[in-house]
Amino acid sequence: MIRKALFLAAPLTALVLVLGGCGDNHEELRAWMEQVRKTTPPTAQKVDEPRRFEPFRYDDAAQVDPFSLAKINAMMERAGLVKGGLAPDLRRPREALESFGLDQIKLVGHLRRAGKETALVQVEKLVYQARVGNHIGQDFGRITRITENEVTLKELVQDASGAWVERETVLQLQEKQP
Repeated sequence: MIRKALFLAAPLTALVLVLGGCGDNHEELRAWMEQVRKTTPPTAQKVDEPRRFEPFRYDDAAQVDPFSLAKINAMMERAGLVKGGLAPDLRRPREALESFGLDQIKLVGHLRRAGKETALVQVEKLVYQARVGNHIGQDFGRITRITENEVTLKELVQDASGAWVERETVLQLQEKQP
């Protein structure tokens, strides 16, 4: 037990001696700092007077507000980002195949009657006939071309700015899997 006490007392004694050497006697350092302050001339840089800010005023009522929706749309039209007149016809009656997304519709066959192409598309367990000009899918798709292996359609979708743009989509013939 005594050994343990001596073992702990030795480092504590060394610590007290080390900390005792760190006294408040910094007079030599303070004297040196005072001498440097007296001998060093101050340097002052001239600071220019700030320029006067004059705000821009939109006084003319005929000017277009730069943040208005009309101004943004006009800029997009000039840049060719908006195609004028593109919009779906929401008043026309919807066709049966417009109730399904293109991921649910499969092209399963092709017919040619009197020189007219007809696509056979399957949704769930029902098979529908579709011709050029019919609407299909939920993005206002309209069939533009039918071949033996695919159906091409143009869809109207909105881009990030809300403008309607055309997108071409193809349905490929789905081979029956064994």
